[in-house]
Formats: sequence, structure tokens, C-alpha cells
Amino acid sequence: MTPAPLRLILASSSRYRQDLLSRLHLPFSAISPSIDETPATGERPDATALRLAREKAQAISADAPGALIIGSDQVATLDDLQIGKPGSHARALAQLQLMRGRQVIFHTALCLLDTRDGAPQPVQIEEVRTLVTFRNLPDQELDAYLRIEQPYDVAGSAKNEGLGIALIERIESPDPTALTGLPLIALCSMLRRAGVTLFQQHGRD
Repeated sequence: MTPAPLRLILASSSRYRQDLLSRLHLPFSAISPSIDETPATGERPDATALRLAREKAQAISADAPGALIIGSDQVATLDDLQIGKPGSHARALAQLQLMRGRQVIFHTALCLLDTRDGAPQPVQIEEVRTLVTFRNLPDQELDAYLRIEQPYDVAGSAKNEGLGIALIERIESPDPTALTGLPLIALCSMLRRAGVTLFQQHGRD
């Protein structure tokens, strides 16, 4: 019997996560989940990220039988204070001023929800922690960076995959893709456990 084709769904509208997932050369679709991303009272940042990653995948599971659904979430913290997406230039500048010369922890959670019949591991979930030390830069440089890249839709107001890398002095992480929002090393392990073949040869014309 021919195995059913892989149905892989990314529960996200983030172009950054879509770009990362496309590196694996697997066909996938992206669906934006509708969930409340407000942290629960007293909830640890890693617990928030893990819960939201699972909720994102679960939010679309009812309409996606027979699929592998990827949910991911990231929470940035400084001295246990959660740092969200700034949304504006003024708030982004305030974030960068707060973080300069200091270490920020990025908690990136990944969930793989398997809705196929007889799935050996219906839910796989993991958190990848990244420590980022920011350079101690003056307001003028921080303001200039923001006006060039306008990273108002990312937690921490710096795109490490772009010019934001110039704000960073050091990155410590077991997975370099985690900081951008989708830990591909962890995801590859999850997909393999789910029986997905990551390297497929294609015939030449």
C-alpha cells in the first residue's frame, strides 16, 4: 500500500518561521491560529512559551486530521520580566535601551502535534533556551538601527538574521535557528520520530 502523502502544517502566520521551515524542503501549508497569547498570572516564561506552542497547534487540529502540525512560540525575558513585540518605534527604542550591555534569555518552545491515526507520539514538545548578550551602544546607534530595519514585530526589537546581529555581542544556544523563532534541530528530531524522511531524492528530467 502506498503511504499517504505527508501533510505538514505550520500553525503560524510568521514569515520568519515560514522561511525557516522552507529550509527543510518539505511541502507545507501555513495557517494562522487564533488564540489568546496573554501570559497567565504567575506563569514562568518557559511555561508560557510551551503552553502557547501547544495551543497554537491544537487551535487548528480539529480542521486538520491526518496531519503533522507545528506550533512554536517565543518569550524573551530580562530579570524575569517578559519582553514582547514592541509594535512601535518608541517602545522598541525603550526595549533596546533596557537590554543594552545585558543578557536576555529567549525561551523558544516547539510542539509537533500528530493527528494521524495510530501516531506513536501524538504530541512532542520541547523548549530551547538562547542567551543573548547585547552590546552597550548609545541611543543614536539604537535609533538609527530601528529606523533602518523597523523590527517592531519581533520580541526584543532586534532581527538577528538581519542587521540586528550588529547589536549583539554573544549568542549561546544549542540551536542557532531557535532565536529566529523555529528551532530546526529540535524539529528535525521530532519529524524523524514521527517517521518523516527528511532527505528525498528527486529524479532528473
